[in-house]
Amino acid sequence: MTERIKTSSGTKWETVVGYSRAVKIGKVIHISGTTATDQEGNLVGVDDAQKQTIQTLLNIKRALESVGSSLEDVVRTRIYVTDISKWEETGKIHGKFFKDIRPATSMIEVKRLVDPRMLVEIEAEAILK
Repeated sequence: MTERIKTSSGTKWETVVGYSRAVKIGKVIHISGTTATDQEGNLVGVDDAQKQTIQTLLNIKRALESVGSSLEDVVRTRIYVTDISKWEETGKIHGKFFKDIRPATSMIEVKRLVDPRMLVEIEAEAILK
């Protein structure tokens, strides 16, 4: 049986809701919806989608590294935004992180996220080479 490796970011919500930041089974890695919180759980970039996207992608990078992966292994992202009219703010930052990797992606507008100050949430899937 393939080993299941779970990693946590340490937020209280992981145990309340029952999820892991990252789950690795074999060569496949799933990263849960990730937002712009810092190591202490504080929201970074209030009212700034670009800053939130940067922090979110850095959090995803850290989660991937915790299970022996990197952004280069990402094959799919799903981007949730609360205002699709400002899609370029988030899209350009995503493009900087994934310029040469170019995973499949979607950008979806949602009514709101768990914290109404959050503007962006991103999920990722990766496959180790």
